[in-house]
Amino acid sequence: MSSQDDPERGIGAARDWIAAEMRSFSEASEGRMTVETPSFIQPPNGDRIDRDTNIINIVAILKGDTDPGGAYLISGHYDSRNSDPMDFEGEAPGADDDASGVAVSMELARIMSTRRTATTLMFVAVAGEEQGLLGATNLADQLTSENSTYDLQGMFTNDIIGSPKADDGTVDPHRIRLFGQGVNTNETETAQASRLILGGENDTPPRQLARLVREVASNDATNVTVNVIYRIDRFLRGGDYRPFLERGIAAARFTEPHEDYAHQHQDVRLEDGQQYGDLLEFCDFDFISRVARVSGAALWSLANAPGTPKNITIDALFLGNNSTLGWTLDEAVESYEVVWRATNAPFWSNVIDVGKTDTTTIRQSKDNAVFGVRAVGRMGIRARRSIRERVTAIDTVKSDWMVDCPIVVYEHLF
Repeated sequence: MSSQDDPERGIGAARDWIAAEMRSFSEASEGRMTVETPSFIQPPNGDRIDRDTNIINIVAILKGDTDPGGAYLISGHYDSRNSDPMDFEGEAPGADDDASGVAVSMELARIMSTRRTATTLMFVAVAGEEQGLLGATNLADQLTSENSTYDLQGMFTNDIIGSPKADDGTVDPHRIRLFGQGVNTNETETAQASRLILGGENDTPPRQLARLVREVASNDATNVTVNVIYRIDRFLRGGDYRPFLERGIAAARFTEPHEDYAHQHQDVRLEDGQQYGDLLEFCDFDFISRVARVSGAALWSLANAPGTPKNITIDALFLGNNSTLGWTLDEAVESYEVVWRATNAPFWSNVIDVGKTDTTTIRQSKDNAVFGVRAVGRMGIRARRSIRERVTAIDTVKSDWMVDCPIVVYEHLF
């Protein structure tokens, strides 16, 4: 709610600077990247907005070459706050929360503007997060409406990724938290019944997305270990990925491994020898760079992988200790892999290349494992993921389901 027309101070100055930088990046894209600034008027909403307020997002769109309708999105929020969320005059630097996340969106837009991807990528800075996830909610509505030209298949937000240091001095510079929600509260009864039959409580789209990130981004190229947290968020906190989750999009949140609450949502002040405020001096730029590599590895893998295997089935007609899986063959796919893990294991532990086929039998009991099928494309990049489970009745002859699988990216791509 700060000034929107002051060229030096306030939300308007930040908005114009970010948009100008994004447009400068687009010049290297040969026309493939465009920058939009969609806006809407937010009416008063109680304790966070007290008057009609113009909310403006900044969206850089890098069109894909072969599947431009498919899209993945990464965001940070460029609004900030201090101790009183209704104080729109006091200084609120917002360096960690969330200039750090916006910096990742901008840097990835700069780097990827010169590269070609199969699907479309969106690099976003939203406003109004601190006042109720306002910009993200509006954007989620646009991208999931019937009129949207995009099939949004996944979304990440980087929010508070500026420092690996906690308030007790603990430092963890090579680890990032990634929060992946379990079963969605608005899931249909049919989907819930499917999970009960298949044991799929731990195989939701956000958690499969998180498994992918761990697979492709915990390596020497990023110098980061992705710590997947099976929880929607930290206690008492929220973020811009929630509106996307609520609309059925696989979404997850990156947040630094420890937090120093003296540098979040605090008036800038020195009190009893303690410096408060979200100041730039408390950000670690080497750490932010590593988080950007993690986000980049995930986006690159998603945007260049072959399509998700369709119509995956596991044959439950007969009793037996083997597992027969089938799917629809895609001639554009190089080969297929079957992955599995124990039902109580957090990540995929086994993989077999079964070639270019539409069926295979694995010497592993379907009762004891969770299975997945993934398509392998050029350079070994694995299939984009989708989760959909369909079971019409407990006595179904075949449980027709789609499962998510990790993707591999190679260091030489970065």
